[in-house]
Amino acid sequence: MRTLHLYLLRQVLATLLMTVGVFTLVLLMGNVLREILDLLASGQATVGLVFRAVGLLIPFVLAFSLPMGLLTAALLVFGRFSADQELTAVRAGGISLLALVRPLFGLAVLLSGVSALVNMWVAPAARVAFKELRDSVLREPNRQTIPEGRYVELGGNLTLYAGEVRGRQMRNVLIYGTTNVLENGSRSLVRNLDALASDAELVLSNGLPSLLKLHNVQALRYSSGEGWQSQFLSEWDQPIANSRPAPPELKLNEMTFSQLRAERRKQAAKGVDLTLIDVQIHRQIAFSFACLGFTLVGIPLGIRAHRRETNAGVGIALLLVLAYYSFIILGQALETKPHLHPVLILWLPNFLFVGAGILLLRRADRAA
Repeated sequence: MRTLHLYLLRQVLATLLMTVGVFTLVLLMGNVLREILDLLASGQATVGLVFRAVGLLIPFVLAFSLPMGLLTAALLVFGRFSADQELTAVRAGGISLLALVRPLFGLAVLLSGVSALVNMWVAPAARVAFKELRDSVLREPNRQTIPEGRYVELGGNLTLYAGEVRGRQMRNVLIYGTTNVLENGSRSLVRNLDALASDAELVLSNGLPSLLKLHNVQALRYSSGEGWQSQFLSEWDQPIANSRPAPPELKLNEMTFSQLRAERRKQAAKGVDLTLIDVQIHRQIAFSFACLGFTLVGIPLGIRAHRRETNAGVGIALLLVLAYYSFIILGQALETKPHLHPVLILWLPNFLFVGAGILLLRRADRAA
């Protein structure tokens, strides 16, 4: 029995490494095209920085690819077992299906723990680190040029956009300003300045941008007492802050489990509704059990499929993944509607997959 268990585990682990690698690569490519191409287009990214950015994206992607890879591995391995009559030979030896797959349950529990670690701590921290790295390249003006076609923070809640950049000379320059406003317990940004300049010149101090000289500026300024006021300025000198801006407040979906719990205690003391925070906390926990549910469902479905073809296993896996993640997406979409119980919706796919998996396994075991 031990030899059989080791053989089965080797088959599953080998396939798992392949499927997780493929899904990670596919999902990572989507993020690379969307996120890292911005770094490359800025002209400030080095090879080392790009590799570091890719490394910070891997934990975020792994949270999705690990359950998907385990489900696909279960479908492929047991599809081959059934098609090659190996499962029939095992049953003929008096070994039940439940006894055969017992080590896989332990593997599923172990990987659920790994998923919990990734979902609740590693992935949020890596995602925040990636955003800080990206913003340091795209938005901080601590370099000798301003990137063309990019929004750059100038300090003092001012943002610059240059339509055309030739060295330190710029054309079609837009500057807008915002103000933090606290209203009804929520913080928001309010626009208070819009300025358009035909051209501008960047002035350096000690090798760093220190001043922006704008020419032919048409500006709109807003004040609470007078509203929007129009101005035309032939010259406008705008200082540029070279100090690192204060890090923005974390969004709920960027917080680790510990940070979410601390935020929940803080908001509970204020007496506000906690549904938004509860949805994020339960999403991290519930999502971690996907490995267990996918394994329970994947084993009997692989046997029923009775196919050696990889395409069939991958196709079934993608359909199951789509069904599972649709509940997660729905629960998050309803996070502002506590009367619809979004937390329960997040846990529903786990209940369905585990229940269906147990039922299918018992039927497959009796069929032996």
